[in-house]
Amino acid sequence: MSDQIRYWIELSEYDIETAIAMLKSKRYLYVGFMAHQSIEKILKAYYVKTNGESAPFSHSLSYLAKKAKIYEHFSEDQKDFIDMLEPMNIECRYPTHKEQLMRSLTEERCKEILDNSEELQLWIKQKL
Repeated sequence: MSDQIRYWIELSEYDIETAIAMLKSKRYLYVGFMAHQSIEKILKAYYVKTNGESAPFSHSLSYLAKKAKIYEHFSEDQKDFIDMLEPMNIECRYPTHKEQLMRSLTEERCKEILDNSEELQLWIKQKL
């Protein structure tokens, strides 16, 4: 495994751990953000593996998955999940979106996001 792949995997794992810490501290807005970051980075690891080059500078999960040639292997549930997770990267950063997003991110929803993120991350890691 290349150093670049290992780098992205380690960052992805760190971000999942951070999402867990955010859930425990009830900082729900950042659970979604860090879950997105984790999936973005594991997709970049997979991109490096399949393309043999540095990952693109993109935060779009569907774009990265397609470029990494893994999107076609996703189940419909996995595709739906990355579509749901996709806006968490942007909406968490801008104040006009934060209040509305914070109202929708309950503890239960955040647990579901985290569970789905861990499951998808593991599924992709197994393919590395």
